[in-house]
Amino acid sequence: MLIHPEINPVALQLGPLAVHWYGLTYLAAFGLFVWLGRLRLHHAPFASIRGAHAWKTQDVEDILFLGVVGVVLGGRLGYCLFYKPLYYAAHPLEIFAVWQGGMSFHGGMLGVVVAMLWFAHSRRRPWLQVADFVAPCVPTGLAAGRVGNFINGELWGRVADPDLPWGMVFRGAGDLPRHPSQVYQFLLEGLLLFVLLWLYARKERAQGQVAAMFLLGYGVFRFIAEFFREPDAHLGLLSLGMSMGQWLCVPMIVGGLGLWWWAGAQSRQ
Repeated sequence: MLIHPEINPVALQLGPLAVHWYGLTYLAAFGLFVWLGRLRLHHAPFASIRGAHAWKTQDVEDILFLGVVGVVLGGRLGYCLFYKPLYYAAHPLEIFAVWQGGMSFHGGMLGVVVAMLWFAHSRRRPWLQVADFVAPCVPTGLAAGRVGNFINGELWGRVADPDLPWGMVFRGAGDLPRHPSQVYQFLLEGLLLFVLLWLYARKERAQGQVAAMFLLGYGVFRFIAEFFREPDAHLGLLSLGMSMGQWLCVPMIVGGLGLWWWAGAQSRQ
């Protein structure tokens, strides 16, 4: 049995300025996106696009900016709608109290989808082409976020078998060992999904299939990880013994399979 290390959430204190580890993981996520995005510019089909619709470094930076806005707005609104709709319907002004915490990945993903739709429209590019460009660059950012969750000792896992060698006691979660679900998600939704998606995207695919594989891969890996993650206290387990996170993954998995099939059928016409 392990004890979660008491890591100071403040990485660097410069007078009144406090730099938090969680903020640094966000910076790492942004930096990795820009680096991977620039590599994607040299991959098919983007490297072969010429003329007014040619992909440039500026596009990577613009997508990052719009994506950050989409993540923040979508993540907050998604949390309010998916996890506490009645509470925020009664206290609508608290929707803007982001300092109180409360973000949803699935809501953030919807926000990013809207941001990509705006980018595609403004640049007159096919939306699925933009989605295919972005998808392989996302999992490393998710991995960085899970590192931040682990450092903060939040979003811990369910109670584990006492004999589990890596079972961990988290502050504020009682004295029983738990699954370090942040690490599981770092490995599954972050590193493994990145490797598989990056390799899959290196070959030219039907437009939309890379984005489809992201939806499918994340949905499956998150669904698995949710078996080890403690459900939200105010929700618990829902129908069929599944958590809210798992239920939100179901449309991702179905949508990913459907998009992959549809994109392949379109390319054969």
